[in-house]
Amino acid sequence: MQARYIAAMKRTPIAVVAGLVFFVVYIAIAMVLADVVLPMHWWIQIIYFVIAGALWVMPVRWLMLWAVHQRG
Repeated sequence: MQARYIAAMKRTPIAVVAGLVFFVVYIAIAMVLADVVLPMHWWIQIIYFVIAGALWVMPVRWLMLWAVHQRG
């Protein structure tokens, strides 16, 4: 149990840096695509913003599970 805790502690700084880089890149891409979507019909805007607002969850979930060394 102790070795697993130490392994998770070593992964945490990597996960933090990777998460921050991912968020910066994701937000930049989402903003550029939002500029394209904004002139379109409001239904397309709703669909885009719902997808863009939820799409980041799975990669972040994987990164958090990897940081604590769990599978799932």
